[in-house]
Amino acid sequence: MADLKAIDTLGRRSLDPGQGQRRDGVLWSRALFQILGALAVAVAMPYGIAGLVTPALMRLDVYYVSMAASCLAIVAGFWMFRNLSGFPGIRASYYILPVFLSTFVAAFTILFMTRLGYSRPLLVISLLGSLGWFYLVYFMLQRRQRLVIAVVPQGRVDSLYGIDSVVWHRLGDPVLPPSCALVTADFDHDLTPAWLNFLAECALEGVSVIHFKQLRQSLTGQVQIEHLSENANGALEPNASYIAAKRLIDTVVALAVLPALLPLFAILVVLIRLDSPGPAFFHQVRIGYRGRPFKVWKFRTMVMAQSRSPEDGPLERAMTRRRDPRVTRIGRWLRRTRIDELPQIFNILKGEMSWIGPRPEAEELSRWYERELPFYRYRHVVRPGISGWAQVSQGHVTELDEVLKKLNYDFFYISRCTLWIDVLILLRTLKTMLTGFGSR
Repeated sequence: MADLKAIDTLGRRSLDPGQGQRRDGVLWSRALFQILGALAVAVAMPYGIAGLVTPALMRLDVYYVSMAASCLAIVAGFWMFRNLSGFPGIRASYYILPVFLSTFVAAFTILFMTRLGYSRPLLVISLLGSLGWFYLVYFMLQRRQRLVIAVVPQGRVDSLYGIDSVVWHRLGDPVLPPSCALVTADFDHDLTPAWLNFLAECALEGVSVIHFKQLRQSLTGQVQIEHLSENANGALEPNASYIAAKRLIDTVVALAVLPALLPLFAILVVLIRLDSPGPAFFHQVRIGYRGRPFKVWKFRTMVMAQSRSPEDGPLERAMTRRRDPRVTRIGRWLRRTRIDELPQIFNILKGEMSWIGPRPEAEELSRWYERELPFYRYRHVVRPGISGWAQVSQGHVTELDEVLKKLNYDFFYISRCTLWIDVLILLRTLKTMLTGFGSR
């Protein structure tokens, strides 16, 4: 498959191919096989060969310190990768290199700061070996055909059939075909006793049985909220402990990177002023945390006091259309790379924003969306962010039908507001900055 979603990654959890296909002996999808294979290829082989070629090396602490660091880096990378790749819309191959490179860099940094002796060549060989192994696992898993999921044909399960990343097998009788790896059903529907017994037997046989709404969310990365008090935790607000920890992390990171950003800000101020008349910064009232208005800061990317037509009102002026003529030359580059958003670091320090979260909308747009879209205000239950799940999945949108889809992405983020989705959004934001995905 070209686009690996939650069912098609190296290390999924709730929808692990190994869970549904264990009957078929799919060895490559099993976590234990993957991690043991990585340790054998990237640690046991190179360190064993090094010990045979240079026996004196095995009597030095450097040898064992390097071996321990390699093992910890591989295990940490595998753990991180499993958590990241459990989210929908993830092409696993994109994250193998950054994840394992980051854990080995962390190992190098710790060894350097603690002044422990280590072998740089052995650590580099372990890094290359782990990368080669996990790319091999990815290739072997890619050779599998698309997952076939059995559907109990009662309730609201018809909404699944529009998702083409898997093959849907609509069951006629309560019998599981050999080709099906998972079973899904509408648990909220009043299922007949025959179907209830069938689902119970599947669970007893070790076949994964998943509620259709959770399956749809895992495949699309969107949550369709149908009534209040419905999210992954059964509560309206996300985990309070993580929200508090995230606020602390936001502040620490902002204080750490601000000195490095100030010289860049000075250069951009000069370039923006030379490119078009007007101030270098732009501020706008937007709706933020708990529905409170606040003033957001950005680098100015448009010409001053110009709308698309004399009839444009506040709502139209708040929207940015494709190929908007108001965008300046340098403004188009700033928007494409998202650098125009960096002054919002000051909003982060004031506690009005986070690095990661739903993007805040202009006050006029937000009030309009609240009137037109159900549950729109619910997205304000977390702090808005410079980047978010909707931005890296969908891009910039303004039309109502597109905003409704964006809202579903925001609800997905809120329902799964954890460190791992924030790290994933950060990695995908770096890719977005390089490709300009979704910019206007």
